[in-house]
Amino acid sequence: MPVEWTNAKEEAPATLGAFSHAGGRPFATARIWPHRSMPLPGFAGLMGFTFVMILIPTIPLLGTPVFWGLLPFVMGAVALLYVLVMRNYRDGELVEELTVWSDRIALVRRNPRAPDQTWEANPFWIRLHLHSDRGPVKNYLTLKGGDREVELGAFLSPEEREALHDDLDRLLKRLPA
Repeated sequence: MPVEWTNAKEEAPATLGAFSHAGGRPFATARIWPHRSMPLPGFAGLMGFTFVMILIPTIPLLGTPVFWGLLPFVMGAVALLYVLVMRNYRDGELVEELTVWSDRIALVRRNPRAPDQTWEANPFWIRLHLHSDRGPVKNYLTLKGGDREVELGAFLSPEEREALHDDLDRLLKRLPA
């Protein structure tokens, strides 16, 4: 699952009280990213295979005027495949970072081609919802705090969103009141 949890050691806070956050270490941090179905070595293999497979039918045309008429379209197809797969890799750089302190929870979504989006709330007032059949996708996961509701893990599979919901629910129930 493309979710990495980092939990802080269990120790008493240095200060007590309602405003004890004061920049202390987070209780837990989750880093969520989209699944990569093809690593970079696989991409190099795909490009080589595509080039060879396109080259095979054009070899008999070498030295003819038809070859020179066909060559720009063949190279254009290979270049287009390269550009589209590289764009897919850049889109996969999307990351959501969920940080939980005892008095605050923050979600930062780092978009590859847009500014970062942030959301903060008090974990005591947060409502975690897993909409199994209601929502744009199956197991739609949202966090609601204050006057705003945000989606969490939009790029995850339904099973991964359900596992993330269970992990986050357990974490929120363990937070000190």
